[in-house]
Amino acid sequence: MRRRILIISPAGARDNNGNWQTASRWSRFLRAQHQVEVARDWSGQDPAPDLLIALHARRSAAALAAFTARHPDRPCVLVLTGTDLYRDIAIDAHAQASLHHARALVLLQPAGLARLPEPMHAKAHVIYQSAPSLRPHAPSPNARHRDICMVGHLREEKDPLTFIRAASLVTAPGARLLHIGGALDPALGEAAQQAASPRYHWLGALPHAAARQRLKRCHAMAITSTMEGGANVIIEAVTSGVPVLASDVGGNRGMLGEDYAGYFAAGDTAALARLIDRSIMDPDFDALLRRQCAARALLFAPAVERAAICKLVDNLLLAAPGAPNQHGKPR
Repeated sequence: MRRRILIISPAGARDNNGNWQTASRWSRFLRAQHQVEVARDWSGQDPAPDLLIALHARRSAAALAAFTARHPDRPCVLVLTGTDLYRDIAIDAHAQASLHHARALVLLQPAGLARLPEPMHAKAHVIYQSAPSLRPHAPSPNARHRDICMVGHLREEKDPLTFIRAASLVTAPGARLLHIGGALDPALGEAAQQAASPRYHWLGALPHAAARQRLKRCHAMAITSTMEGGANVIIEAVTSGVPVLASDVGGNRGMLGEDYAGYFAAGDTAALARLIDRSIMDPDFDALLRRQCAARALLFAPAVERAAICKLVDNLLLAAPGAPNQHGKPR
């Protein structure tokens, strides 16, 4: 029986960020069995879905509160983002309320469990995001550049200044730092435009497919965030055969593993520059990062994510009052 599912995403297609990629991908997975819509909000005056999925505890708080008040017997799912886990649920009353309103909580990597209040663990589910694998790019041995790519809009949580400033400290021959992302913070956009190092190139926002093709051709990808829920760009790098140089924050550890060799202290520009140099100039280190990333790639397969999402949604719908039983009749 096809049921109506509504996904609330504060981000839309034009934003082209991680939240939108999650909403878009989940809607594709669920449409094989259900009627699925994606919207920015829901109010009590709107038609009610059988199940509501909300991304972002703080920004979707009003929709979750309205839905649970009007339809307390219908299930709702909250997908927790990096700013939820590593900032908002500790200080924001609306985000805290969302934890209680949701019937189920979804974390995008297991390290996030430590950020949840203990009573919330019973309704928490870890579902890794996914991306289709791309055939790794084979660089020419005579290539002039070894590109290190950062993919992320310019905003405070992504800490683009660490990447920009590292460009002046990198010494490896041919190293070039490419930054893909729009300037959500005008001051950070100005810093990118005024970057002093000739190694740094800000490419601006690119369509998702174009960004991934550019990423695929890079020697490595840097993620400098101060907080992450479970970054799509890590998955897209790993499933393209591109090793990751990651800030040592909980969300990145949850994605890459505790023993991953490619971490640097968040905000440590010199440490990032040294890591970039080592990844280019030390073949054994580069090979280690590639082996470790390849081992994680199995976690990020679309079939695995699709199965986990469909199982969660189907179980919630089956447990809801009035759901059809095995004979197709209401409970």
